[in-house]
Amino acid sequence: MSELLKVNVNDHTEKKGNLTYLSWAWAWAEVLKIDPAARYTVHEFDGLPLVYLKDTTGMVKVSVEIKGDIKTCLLPVLDHRNKPIQNPDSFAVNTSIMRCLAKCIALHGLGLYIYAGEDLPEAEREELDAGIAAKLAACNTVDDLTALFKSLPESVRTSAVQKFAERKKELSK
Repeated sequence: MSELLKVNVNDHTEKKGNLTYLSWAWAWAEVLKIDPAARYTVHEFDGLPLVYLKDTTGMVKVSVEIKGDIKTCLLPVLDHRNKPIQNPDSFAVNTSIMRCLAKCIALHGLGLYIYAGEDLPEAEREELDAGIAAKLAACNTVDDLTALFKSLPESVRTSAVQKFAERKKELSK
């Protein structure tokens, strides 16, 4: 959905540790603005909203249909440190379902840039984040910031949009 790709979600995210989350409720409201008939499905496995794996952790599965286009996403049931939970309780399962909903909406375009680089190993992602942070700190003007942004590869730009926006606010004061 190209309409969703155009929506800036930066004011509706929150940080938990080194991860950025988009509120599922806000994301769903944005979806309904472009398709009031949109719907999502929480898939069940033998009557349960998750499938258990051999190690007793679980995965949830959500599909989102927007204007007839269906995207499906899987997500492990994770704790607050983003680690899989063995024998998850109902709260952890529900939290993962709603995270999966937000991620599935991102597959349609809304906030997709939040997930850029998530498939990098954590050490590599931290190294990349530290390098960007140092370059941002070295920018003394909005023009410097703009030049830096334009010089970065697209994948780095999309994953660092929020950091650039924060730095721009600092420089504009």
